[in-house]
Amino acid sequence: QVQLVESGGGLVQPGGSLRLSCAASVTLFSISTMGWYRQAPGKQRELVARILGGGSTNYADSVKGRFTISRDNAKKTVYLQMNSLNPEDTAVYYCKADLASRQYWGQGTQVTVSS
Repeated sequence: QVQLVESGGGLVQPGGSLRLSCAASVTLFSISTMGWYRQAPGKQRELVARILGGGSTNYADSVKGRFTISRDNAKKTVYLQMNSLNPEDTAVYYCKADLASRQYWGQGTQVTVSS
């Protein structure tokens, strides 16, 4: 069983930045992939970024060059640094972990980009 706790969401103006954190209850070395997803009102949940066990990363085209996913193994935490935010980035952001053929989700954190 894996517990994931997201934090760092909030209200930010267009062009601003936020850093989301996802703290895991187990060592990251046991997790094959960790990712950030988001779901805007009336839309399907979509992949934003993910980081594999070997450290390679993938990003949605809409966030390439603006968002960066990283991890701190000692803190068992994955981060999502979000820069140049725009209103289209408004959504609930979820952290997901893949471990032993199972998927675990956090409770989500709201990100609102508005002036």
